[in-house]
Amino acid sequence: MNLVKIGQNESSVRSRLMLASATMLFVELALIRWAGANVVHLSYFSNFILLGSFLGIGIGFLIPAERGHWLKRWTPIPLVLLVVLVREYPVQVRQSSDQVLYFTAVKTTGLPEWVTLPVIFLLTAVIMAGIGKITADLFRRLPSLDAYRYDLLGSLTGSVSFAVLSWLRAPSVVWGVLAAVALLILGGRRNTLLYGIPLAVMVAVLFVETTTAGILWSPYYKIQLKTSPTSTRTHHISANGVPHQSTAPLPVLMRENSPYRQAYDQTPHNPHKRVLVIGAGNGNDVAVALAYQAEHVDAVEIDPRLQQIGAQLHPAQPYDDPRVHVHIDDGRAFLERTNTKYDLIILALPDSLTLVAGASNLRLESYLFTQQAFEAARDHLAPGGAFAMYNYYRKSWLVDRFAGTLEDVYGHAPCMTTFNKNAAVLVAGMTTADQSCRQSWQPSGAVPAAASDDHPFPYLLHRTIPTLYLGALGAILLVTLLSVRLTGVRIRSTFRYTDMFLLGAAFMLLETKNVIGFALYFGTTWLVNALVFIGVLLAVLGAVEVRRRLRRVNQMALQLLLFSSLAAAWLVPAHAVLSLPFAARLASAIALAFAPIFCANLIFSDRLALAPDPTSAFGANLLGALTGGALEYLALVTGYQGILLVVATLYLGAGVAMRFAGRGPGGQVARVPDETADSKA
Repeated sequence: MNLVKIGQNESSVRSRLMLASATMLFVELALIRWAGANVVHLSYFSNFILLGSFLGIGIGFLIPAERGHWLKRWTPIPLVLLVVLVREYPVQVRQSSDQVLYFTAVKTTGLPEWVTLPVIFLLTAVIMAGIGKITADLFRRLPSLDAYRYDLLGSLTGSVSFAVLSWLRAPSVVWGVLAAVALLILGGRRNTLLYGIPLAVMVAVLFVETTTAGILWSPYYKIQLKTSPTSTRTHHISANGVPHQSTAPLPVLMRENSPYRQAYDQTPHNPHKRVLVIGAGNGNDVAVALAYQAEHVDAVEIDPRLQQIGAQLHPAQPYDDPRVHVHIDDGRAFLERTNTKYDLIILALPDSLTLVAGASNLRLESYLFTQQAFEAARDHLAPGGAFAMYNYYRKSWLVDRFAGTLEDVYGHAPCMTTFNKNAAVLVAGMTTADQSCRQSWQPSGAVPAAASDDHPFPYLLHRTIPTLYLGALGAILLVTLLSVRLTGVRIRSTFRYTDMFLLGAAFMLLETKNVIGFALYFGTTWLVNALVFIGVLLAVLGAVEVRRRLRRVNQMALQLLLFSSLAAAWLVPAHAVLSLPFAARLASAIALAFAPIFCANLIFSDRLALAPDPTSAFGANLLGALTGGALEYLALVTGYQGILLVVATLYLGAGVAMRFAGRGPGGQVARVPDETADSKA
């Protein structure tokens, strides 16, 4: 009878651990999406939420079992405070520093960034510390690898759930309801009232947001649609609080000297029969292509909601024309897959206003502006074809960078037409005879080096980490040390898990590198990003399952495999993978990305199984992941391939630290029986 009761209790703990882990990841992803949609600083500093989450979860795991129960009781309070604060003081845009890695001319609302960012970071850390404490207390009640296994299964559930909601384009109130229900279950009957009231307030606030007229959600943005009061525009579209696009009648688009006409007017001998529009959005450029008698238009748009708005509301109804073929895809990925030759390729205002989740500084359009992307576009032009791009640029050096790259790719200076202070149109024909310039580009100063697939930061003038970012990251690391100390965690006692800390930092960097790699090979779409995260979790889970079935692990052999797989990933250039057919490219990308992850997590799982205090070891690992998130900014200097050298250095340091954590010679663990190690959990 007692055995049955123990089995039922253990099964209940496993189920609750899965739910807690799923809730933890789901809330983290929801906060990144939702807060970034309402506070523009977080659209460009999305890892503030990520780093705050790692800090909170790490603290939740490091706090001893007998302490910190108040964190669990009051978990919903900081959550509702964050939601109310962001809704009451949304920040649309702020451009206060030339060192910020984005460009816009729109003014801001809301509190200043020096108030908004620290408050959101700290509230996020407290929220996740509460959920982390709930998870950690359940983690302690199971054998270490068993607990880690169900933690990963929960993380997979949370990741898949949020991916499904993104696919359904679910509004924020749905995210809030799911999080509230999960937290109510985790809080238990004794906390029903304490949890229920603040969670009800949170859901009510999100319900008001969702039912506001004109609010729509896409997998990338919170979109606000408004009817224009002027005759030159019919609708205005804001994305994440920033004016983004507007639909216009065809006569307005076709006015003399309109930016939309420049690609056609400056290529008078071009037949313009086959046109590719990257960043088709609401359909303005598609309508103009049809007006110039294009016979086939490929309209590529990454956001399905923006394309849907254009299909429904554009006065010219360009998407209803049978000559138009819509592709919901990343523009660079489309170029890498198609074999079509075009008379004209247009980069039509590709300005995503947001970052790829999990990658500190990679924007959705970054891989459209590299030298390799311009070369890919050139290779898809028919004889006599032309390439055009236009946008609003705040800095002359940015125009010089793009124009200089076009000059390198095409062998001659492109045409350049400027509008007002910020808008510029660049047109480059295959030869000088294929373009007719009113004015050719002349550099305004020293031309910056082109962005590349390895260093895809077109909005960064020099290879450096801006002081704004260094200051913010330094403050985060300082807050981390203070938070760990103030919560009563003995920092000295965590030194024995230095190897776990270094493993966490290395893993975070390795995961980021893989997200970046798949974004290049298959597109920066939300689906590719979600599948990579799910793939990482599956690789980690596979490593845990293998370790659970092994009695002994040779650490030296595992480390050799790890460094061999890292060397392969470093030696194989991105262009070699890109040149492969799709199936071979996918197989190569999976092998290069997930082999190091699998080996690294075999090492991690073995170390976790033998840790005297697995929960503290896991907490140290999470704080290491926070540090790895800060180290991601090194890519601004080294490029992403160079990050692999940092990863290798961290794993080497972890291997050395393991020698001082009770490991014997020859790479073999000076181990206790698995049953004893697990009982200590």
